[in-house]
Amino acid sequence: MSAYTKTAALMARGAEFFGSEYAILCGAMSWVSERNLVSAISNAGGFGVIACGAMTPELLDKEIAATKALTAKPFGVNLITMHPQLFDLIAVCGRHAVGHVVLAGGIPPKGSVEAIKAGGAKVICFAPTLALGKKLLRSGADALVIEGMEAGGHIGPVSTSVLAQEILPSLAADHLIFVAGGIGRGEAIAGYLEMGAAGVQLGTRFACATESIAHPAFKQAFFRASARDAVASVQVDARLPVIPVRALKNKGTEAFTAKQIEVAKLLDAESVAMMEAQLQIEHYWAGALRRAVIDGDVENGSLMAGQSVGMVTKEEPVAEIIAALMGECEAALAKRAVAA
Repeated sequence: MSAYTKTAALMARGAEFFGSEYAILCGAMSWVSERNLVSAISNAGGFGVIACGAMTPELLDKEIAATKALTAKPFGVNLITMHPQLFDLIAVCGRHAVGHVVLAGGIPPKGSVEAIKAGGAKVICFAPTLALGKKLLRSGADALVIEGMEAGGHIGPVSTSVLAQEILPSLAADHLIFVAGGIGRGEAIAGYLEMGAAGVQLGTRFACATESIAHPAFKQAFFRASARDAVASVQVDARLPVIPVRALKNKGTEAFTAKQIEVAKLLDAESVAMMEAQLQIEHYWAGALRRAVIDGDVENGSLMAGQSVGMVTKEEPVAEIIAALMGECEAALAKRAVAA
């Protein structure tokens, strides 16, 4: 780390928290953040995170074991709070002594944070507002990720830069806050570290790494895309609290609108409860993602991508991506030190 002394100093708290060389957390991307990419990121000094998504406890058990076989470095697991078997998944993480669990997709259900901590793991939660961030920390979260709407996948309504200005000055001195959303270069990392962030989370930048199992057609779609091609989905029914999703525009994004209408009609007919309706939406995304990531159907599948997709122009090994980010960050910090 001697080559990145200024960056290392600002990342020290985050790196210590993860037990990694660098406080660079990989965003959990369903079908993409699996054993190969996760282990590669951890082996390269970052912190890989398995995307559990819609996995069963049995599948997660196998994925964690397979990741352990590829790396001796720490890695985490991302769990969706609305998963019907959430507590079973938490138990799987506990049995494997997973050190960090990321809870995503909403406010953690009662008892979930306590269950994770009982298994010896640290809890990381997403905070879309300052008030909720404070509440999550009081409820036992060990760290927060603040993710702006520039990110890929499920997003909130506020940009990363605004969230950082709202939350970092209030919480970063006493708590571990990681910034995510639209980060594609080290200069941006430098800015957030200087504002007090303990580190950063990137997803899109790693999606097309050499070690990513994503289909070649999926990767080519990323290489061709610009920032404006990554668009947010629309909500068609106010009763259906669908979290917007940012993905590259294709027939799949249009199909999602049709899926929402279909589920809304089921709600009209009282054929499904609200929780089941939300799960149907989540299962839609799981299937659509698989079609794109694994099968290479880039027309009808879901190409979840953040607006930093325009900075993803070629397939690179994870180690080179991390080295580039750290080098850019260090150069930016050095330049500012000279200017001061």
